[in-house]
Amino acid sequence: MPDHTLLGFDLGTHRIGVAIGQEITGSARPLTTIHRSNRNADWQQIKGLIHEWGVTAAVVGIPLDMDGNEQEMSRLSRKFSNQLRGRFNLTVYEIDERLTSVEAESIIRSNSGNRRPTEERDIDAVAATQILQSWLNNQNRDEYN
Repeated sequence: MPDHTLLGFDLGTHRIGVAIGQEITGSARPLTTIHRSNRNADWQQIKGLIHEWGVTAAVVGIPLDMDGNEQEMSRLSRKFSNQLRGRFNLTVYEIDERLTSVEAESIIRSNSGNRRPTEERDIDAVAATQILQSWLNNQNRDEYN
């Protein structure tokens, strides 16, 4: 199994949740939230994260509706994936991210005594972690089956 350091991304209309993970350990954790201005990504901040962490690959969540159909955010997420590939020459994987924000909010609530998260950006970074962890779990399962 390659030893990639990966970033996981949860793309939203106002923010991008970011997680960091290691393929060798099979684990991911929340890293940060990037604010989008005019629906554009902060490519300088993303570049800084890639260089700081030695990232060699990325996982981008693609939001599908409950029937598995694409929607406007699906197309924007695929465009974001293509831009990551083109700008940074990264290997980029895409994964179905249905319900990751709901799961993220549930995780945050359970860790904070059922209070609402103090900041929505927490949800974005935890959702990115769910996306990346799901991909890592599938890679580990595929490796040993």
